[in-house]
Amino acid sequence: MIRCFCWGLALNVNFRAVFCVFTLLLATLPLVEAAPLSQYEPVAGRQVIEKAFPEVTRLEPREGNRAIQELYAGDELKGYAYQSLDFVQTPAYSGKPLNAMVVLDNEGTIRFAKVIHHDEPILLVGIPESKMHDFTDQYAGLKADQRVTVGGTSTERKVAVDGLSGATVTVMVINEVIMRTAHRVGVELGLVEGSGTKRPPTAEVIMDGFQPRTWEQLTGDGSIRRLLLTKGQVDDSFKGTDAEGIETAAPEERDEPLIDLYTAYLDTPTIGRNLLGESQYDWLMFELKEGEQAIAVMANGEYSFKGSGYVRGGIFDRVQIRQYGDTFNFRDLDFYRLNDVYAGGMPDFKEMAIFIIRQQHNFDPGAPWTLELTVKRQTGPLDSEFQVFPLEYQLPDQYYTRAEPVLTEEEWLEGQPLWVQVWYQRQFQVIVLGIGIGVLLLILFFQDWLVKKPKITRWIRHAFLTYTLFFIGWYALGQLSIVNVLAFVHSLVSGFTWETFLIDPIIFVLWASVAGIVLLWGRAVYCGWLCPFGALQELINEIARFFKVPQYDVPWAIHERLWAVKYIVLLVLFGVSLDSLATAEKMAEIEPFKTAITLHFDRSWPFVTYAVLLLVVNIFTRKVFCRYMCPLGAALALPTKLRVFDWLKRRKECGNPCQLCAKECEVQAIHPDGTINYQECHYCLDCQMTYFDDHKCPPLIVKRRGKRRGHNAPGHPEEIPVVQVT
Repeated sequence: MIRCFCWGLALNVNFRAVFCVFTLLLATLPLVEAAPLSQYEPVAGRQVIEKAFPEVTRLEPREGNRAIQELYAGDELKGYAYQSLDFVQTPAYSGKPLNAMVVLDNEGTIRFAKVIHHDEPILLVGIPESKMHDFTDQYAGLKADQRVTVGGTSTERKVAVDGLSGATVTVMVINEVIMRTAHRVGVELGLVEGSGTKRPPTAEVIMDGFQPRTWEQLTGDGSIRRLLLTKGQVDDSFKGTDAEGIETAAPEERDEPLIDLYTAYLDTPTIGRNLLGESQYDWLMFELKEGEQAIAVMANGEYSFKGSGYVRGGIFDRVQIRQYGDTFNFRDLDFYRLNDVYAGGMPDFKEMAIFIIRQQHNFDPGAPWTLELTVKRQTGPLDSEFQVFPLEYQLPDQYYTRAEPVLTEEEWLEGQPLWVQVWYQRQFQVIVLGIGIGVLLLILFFQDWLVKKPKITRWIRHAFLTYTLFFIGWYALGQLSIVNVLAFVHSLVSGFTWETFLIDPIIFVLWASVAGIVLLWGRAVYCGWLCPFGALQELINEIARFFKVPQYDVPWAIHERLWAVKYIVLLVLFGVSLDSLATAEKMAEIEPFKTAITLHFDRSWPFVTYAVLLLVVNIFTRKVFCRYMCPLGAALALPTKLRVFDWLKRRKECGNPCQLCAKECEVQAIHPDGTINYQECHYCLDCQMTYFDDHKCPPLIVKRRGKRRGHNAPGHPEEIPVVQVT
């Protein structure tokens, strides 16, 4: 079959030889590809650990989180290891998460990191995995809480690691996975600080607008918060500890309150004046120094929130404040006795206190905080068990204001999803791509005016093809592939997520544009204007024509049958993808896009040879791959019949008797009867330049001569009559 294909397509001996060589190479491509893949089997987790800590003798799952392995050399804890997939499942370019093994030492420093499993097509067949491992080697020595970016320049706020050309999105996902999980695990192990400690601007209390309120109103709107603990609740909290069964309440006493605790923030006048009365509130505000604040704590029940610690050691050991992950206790100098409360309807309390929050605690009155009550049970002369019960408090919004946080560009970007970070970093490419697509739309909408000026049209087309090749293709790596189509179809079955497709902004914008273009004009516009490999072929062929290289047309009978080849390739790839998307992605190497565009021909010789042979054939016959072999072109051609516009004009004489456009069409998309096959057309506009050229189009030539001589074609049978088709 290969032999017949080569002989049928060629028109001379040399041409046949070239085609036979590249076709045989295509048939053997899966064989030459298999060798390098076997050299890069995923590295076992144990090997990664040995690379980081050769002296480690045993691994033990960490108590409380068995996904983290503790690494011991004898009895000495050397560090920790984990697999990223146990903590995050960030989808990569393939739409599937990758898995990395990361090893941390006891200081929260990454000792070693390596990707041990992935489904990235660019790495499965394309860039050697050794380059990916070289990329991850850069993380050794970085702290788990450092900000790391791919590319750019290192600063005091961030560390920049070198990227990997041709796999920008993949390495950005690797960076996200390694650093995000390292920070999360480091925080859990207490090796680094959590990002949750980052605070917004401190809220400012509104010191006017006093309104009288009763106790019921203050508790109803959250100005005063309550914690009621029964004896049974406290007893149950000690179950499973050494204190179980100690000081337990009798069954009939389990529902009795152990403590009924209330707290309130006092600085705001509506709360403070109503609780303390005017004179006591004014006294408190006078006592408070700059940056100090006050809360009230009141309780009934058998259990005292004061305890006796503040008498012995000057510290209240039963209550503490927690905010933003920080905790602080009160000393005896922070305590004032609350003698009376003036709010109407307030119950009597056994204990009441005012606690001063000192300036050094950086307390934020507008942020949630917790008053934690500690209950202790003595289990021995020196041993005790503790349980902590939180009373959560949030000052109502009407009592404070907060300035909008002022974030630096890096701080804002750090908090965004990965796809937003990628779009932000590639905004220049997105903008220039958007401008290019806008220019293309202008060309399409004003094509009738443009094609009347053939020289300008050809200059614009060659300039746009150069832009497509150099900017969209080689710079922005915006080469669409049948792999994108298969991944999209697969996602509809396995679970569609926008993040998977937004991860590469150039590909996303291109596909969004192509989707609209295909519905409006069909496949032709993308294949003829926006495909980088198609642009590379056309520019090479234009150069060959400039140097008078002979051009060969495939006989029509063979040509229209070869159209079917790309549809067969598409069906095979689609069928294989239903069983294994990874296998289909490898077979999609029939597309030379990755070699010629994404990797800039920096690949092993079989792939480069295949791509170069396609380009060599293209010197003699334009766009052979696009016309007969491209599965992406086949996929885009299928919905072309649904297009809205047919803007390529034809006359009644086209095809019978005039065959000029059909002979000039360099991709042979015009049938002998004059009909344009939009599924095969590349929208080069050559036929439209001829259509409007009264020095080239035979019907227009006749019309022009007829006007000059005063007669028309019917009196001159050797000339073609002019008939306008409406």
